Amino acid sequence: MKKIYLSVVLFLSTVAVMAEKPSVEFAYDAGAEVVSAYLWRGQYNGGLSFQPDLEIGYDGEHTSLRVGAWASLGATDWKFQTGLDKDEEGLNPNTYFLPELDVMANFNFFGAQVGMTHYQYFVPEAKDNYQLEITAGYNFEDLLGVPLHITWNTIVAGDDYNVTEAGEDEEGEMQYNEKRAYSSYLEIGYDHTFESVGITLSGAIGMSPWTSDFYYNEGFKVVNLSLRLEKEWEFDACSLSLFAQGSLNPSLDNAETKPYVNKAGDYKLCEQPLNGAIGLGVWF
Repeated sequence: MKKIYLSVVLFLSTVAVMAEKPSVEFAYDAGAEVVSAYLWRGQYNGGLSFQPDLEIGYDGEHTSLRVGAWASLGATDWKFQTGLDKDEEGLNPNTYFLPELDVMANFNFFGAQVGMTHYQYFVPEAKDNYQLEITAGYNFEDLLGVPLHITWNTIVAGDDYNVTEAGEDEEGEMQYNEKRAYSSYLEIGYDHTFESVGITLSGAIGMSPWTSDFYYNEGFKVVNLSLRLEKEWEFDACSLSLFAQGSLNPSLDNAETKPYVNKAGDYKLCEQPLNGAIGLGVWF
């Protein structure tokens, strides 16, 4: 935990230094999206959701530092079935309200990025209802003029374990071993904007490099192939965006799903390799 506090202090110190430079200005982004499904890294994490977002910080020509918060307020799926008994895993297999709050900090310097995110899930039944992730990446647009980016993410604390059977106890109950997984996600993405029509096409391929119950993979696997098409309209006071997104997770074809704190209550939806969503956003 001391390392986390030290990282926060370093970020704030960088903000103070950047604020003294005339080429760096205060900046913020605020807005929200309404999405038909909450899709994230090839995973179906919920149904109809309201997702507000706020970031503040300092931006320069080739440098920026942002801190912010993002939330998802919605149900685990779109069926809204309630009142059924809980299953043996302790989670209702049908719809329940599943809010999430993420707090993040990111520093960019000439295309290089470092950051961290604290994911908080509000599920009382969970053993650990949070995850702490660190991020490093690079955007090649500054260097090569190509909108290509690569990002590495690793969960270093919270609910992230690989679970294996340890045999039965004296009463015949199966026991389990939990080992921290350090689940990681490597993504390569490309964004292209068609300026004449104001439409951006984004594509990404995401991989989990080693065994992770969180990403449902044993060994190296591609866990996300995604495409997103977005149209934006600019106004004096705000901007509006409309998007459609598709996501294919090849690793789910033969996966044995395990309920994590941010998984949808209906496991069948988590097991779907192919998912899609549409959304509407407003930004100030």
